[in-house]
Amino acid sequence: MSDAQQNNAQQNTGTSAARHEERDGGVSRRSLLGRFGAGLAVGAAVAGGGTAAVLRLGDGTEPAAAAGEAVPFHGAHQAGIATPVQDRLHFAAFDVTTTDRDALIALLKEWTAAARAMTAGREVGGGATVDNEELPPDDTGEALGLKPSRLTLTFGVGPGLFTKDGKDRFGIAGRRPQALIDLPAFPGDNLDPARSGGDLCVQACADDPQVAVHAIRNLARIAMGRAVMRWSQLGFGKTSSTTPDAQTPRNMMGFKDGTRNIGGDETGRLEKHVWVGEQEGPAWLAGGSYLVARRIRMHVETWDRASLKDQEDTFGRTKAEGAPQGLSREHDEPNLKLMKPDAHVRLAHPDSNNGVTILRRGYSFTDGTDRLGRLDAGLFFIAYQRDVRDGFVPLQKKLAAKDALNEYIQHVGSAVFAVPPGVRDHDDWWGRALFS
Repeated sequence: MSDAQQNNAQQNTGTSAARHEERDGGVSRRSLLGRFGAGLAVGAAVAGGGTAAVLRLGDGTEPAAAAGEAVPFHGAHQAGIATPVQDRLHFAAFDVTTTDRDALIALLKEWTAAARAMTAGREVGGGATVDNEELPPDDTGEALGLKPSRLTLTFGVGPGLFTKDGKDRFGIAGRRPQALIDLPAFPGDNLDPARSGGDLCVQACADDPQVAVHAIRNLARIAMGRAVMRWSQLGFGKTSSTTPDAQTPRNMMGFKDGTRNIGGDETGRLEKHVWVGEQEGPAWLAGGSYLVARRIRMHVETWDRASLKDQEDTFGRTKAEGAPQGLSREHDEPNLKLMKPDAHVRLAHPDSNNGVTILRRGYSFTDGTDRLGRLDAGLFFIAYQRDVRDGFVPLQKKLAAKDALNEYIQHVGSAVFAVPPGVRDHDDWWGRALFS
């Protein structure tokens, strides 16, 4: 909310000094309920099904709070990357419609203020209610009474923000990282332009779907006149985990996914494979990462008719335990030679790709049925890496050419973004270093 909007709201709503002080930082959902005599109980369940999860805070880790609590917004890296993966997703890509650099910067500042409030469980701006009923409230209100639900909001910028139709849109064309490439076409792709690309993105993850949707809805509303949502994707049932001790989740094909994923407490692997180093690109991106998003349609009806042996041969793991083929436990070190040459695990394993490792943070999705009555379902794949050219691109080239799983899947949406480092304090904002 801009200063002008705040001043106007103060003049028209006639709020008391005490109420105005509370709303300067956004109204707490908990304090709102408290005014009406309804307390919020802290959930007892710990993320990860009872095991000790880790929560990124600055450069270190600490035990995660009970489910429903807040994840710190400020830090060296953005939350929502190495943070323990929540159960729900609302991912949104935006096209910037303004041509005014100052208007875009103002939007990013307002988005940051709103994200800071919502991740802490507070309302946006002046809140969901106003004294003057003739005025629209600043917050849409559907998260009133809900816990923060470990909401994280992760922001990225796409190639189109730097240049469009050959033009330097906002005086930042020279700051486009070399690793922020336009992804090449891969064999088998059937990409829908309406579900691909974008100038900006926001990944909202939470344990409550309404909290995640509320966050994206409010950011889209704030963006009105300066940016418009290009596409979005809802996701459920995380398909990867950044908490190594937690139970490995399963994808829509019934197989465990993310057994060897980078853990949020594995500082060495994060530095090596995820965070952009100070000497690896423009200074504004140091401590950030690169995000690749792919909407992968699964032909579940065909998959469901495949024999268990064919399914296990396709993945290279057992379905029940998730063990590498020929072994007995999920976390046994795979013997790749025991798998078929086109098995997914064998082709994707770092040992088959000169050590290429990415941090996966995907979600399952179901979006109704198509005109033939087939379920529109699959995996919304999200991967973070230090360099797209050394991470997703060579890995996907191999998988697209040889993976037995290709018989049952198709990539139908795609986007790539550079993810800036974290917002350090209340004076910082998303993309500040890029525009400074």
